[in-house]
Amino acid sequence: MTDPAAASPLAPPDPDAVAANVAAALAEDLGTGDVTGALLPDQDAVARLLCKQDAVVCGRPWFDACHRALDPDVRIDWHVAEGDRVAAGTVLATLAGRTRALVGAERTSLNFMQTLSATATATARFVAALAGTGTRLLDTRKTLPGLRLAQKYAVRAGGGHNHRIGLYDTVMLKENHVRAAGGVSAAIAAARALAPDLPLVVEVETLDELREALSAGCTRVLVDDFDAEMRRAAVAIARAAPFDGRIPLEVSGSVDLDGLRAIAADGVDYVSVGALTKHVQAIDLSLKLGAPPA
Repeated sequence: MTDPAAASPLAPPDPDAVAANVAAALAEDLGTGDVTGALLPDQDAVARLLCKQDAVVCGRPWFDACHRALDPDVRIDWHVAEGDRVAAGTVLATLAGRTRALVGAERTSLNFMQTLSATATATARFVAALAGTGTRLLDTRKTLPGLRLAQKYAVRAGGGHNHRIGLYDTVMLKENHVRAAGGVSAAIAAARALAPDLPLVVEVETLDELREALSAGCTRVLVDDFDAEMRRAAVAIARAAPFDGRIPLEVSGSVDLDGLRAIAADGVDYVSVGALTKHVQAIDLSLKLGAPPA
């Protein structure tokens, strides 16, 4: 059984998912047509995509799909790669296409780029704070509706790892599941019977529950809202005999950038952070008609 958080390379996003995102976004913006864009002469034009702040670039497939949906012949020359760190003032790409298509796709393409670059940039900050500790960064399911796969791709672009994608690919026993089942061991047994081939993550609230989860066996144990003393005790228990560090520990709950390094210093294997995808502050980007200044 493989822990999905153990390896998260930046593979290309699912093209069908990108196309679905773009079709929905263009439909809500264009509706029956761009009435302002219709005022423009529909002629050959060039444009440049400008990043106005330091950022980690993410969202190229969505940006490209927006523009190609309106102009299949548009030429897009990227000067940066996905996951690149860029400085304010960087021209990320230049485009050559038809005027109406360029302005018609402008807002939607920027919405994708600024949102996904925001997630990648935030992720990179957290990853940098964990550098050298051996603790890996996970995202959560606290994503923008309809953009889960996109934001989880952006987390990977920023150097983070994905937790479960949804309710279907990992069994995650939380407080209510444990209580309803009658305890940690009973909940784990039921989960193994129902979905023996899926990763199993178990949330515990006490050190006794931790020992029970480690004894019963699972893919990962989530120690939620443990204070520093309990965290260190949990790490000591998980690494000592008879458990010997075979099952990794994850910290979740009230994790911010300032406290991240201290949590990692306690020796946990993973930290999951909902803020990567839910506290999104868009990166400042603009698409300007005309060639870049010399």
